Amino acid sequence: MSLWQLIREDFATVKRNDPALKSKFELFFNYPGVWALFFYRIAHSLYSKEFKRLARFISAMGQFLTAVDIHPGARIGRRVFIDHATGVVIGETAIVGNDVLIYQQVTLGGVSLSRGKRHPTVEDGVIIGAGAKVLGNITIGRESKVGANSVVIRDVPPGCTAVGVPARIAQRVDNKAPLSHNVMPDVNREVFEYLLKRIAVLEHTIKSGDLETMEKQDHELDEVYKNFIEAMKR
Repeated sequence: MSLWQLIREDFATVKRNDPALKSKFELFFNYPGVWALFFYRIAHSLYSKEFKRLARFISAMGQFLTAVDIHPGARIGRRVFIDHATGVVIGETAIVGNDVLIYQQVTLGGVSLSRGKRHPTVEDGVIIGAGAKVLGNITIGRESKVGANSVVIRDVPPGCTAVGVPARIAQRVDNKAPLSHNVMPDVNREVFEYLLKRIAVLEHTIKSGDLETMEKQDHELDEVYKNFIEAMKR
């Protein structure tokens, strides 16, 4: 696709992804994410042709106007939507695939001072929640999710969810509702619930001496624990 075809597609992507959009007026004045991509597309085209100073100047203009910092050396695919956008940072060697959804305050950053690949690769169809930090030369697999405010420092397999600080990996159960951050697994809560139930069973057995009930409940908890461990991708 040509540069201007990509830019037109970026504007059209907003209409497909945000039900809050009511008019073209809103599109032009209330969506810094699409304008950040507009400046990035131009700057990246110049950067690729070795007009690096001019590319950085245009990139700086975009950052000033949109509060989004996208290095012109980054590689961003088609139909990417940066929702709300303010505070998003995408580093020089970051690679973002097609149909990726990024919310505000997201950082695709580096943890190394080397000149090689030091920023994340985000594959097609990934959703990165508000405030998430994805750091280092890692890969976020196709159709995965990163929960809001998570800090991801290792690879996320395709079709999985990363939540927490540092992020833990869990298999995604439902991929039909891509915006449902409220149904992401709460790993810490599940662990505490399991431990509290285990303690309650032990306390009841000590007081009552009912070993038969304990064995039954213990077997049920073992199944819960087994399913939990299988769901985790360590």
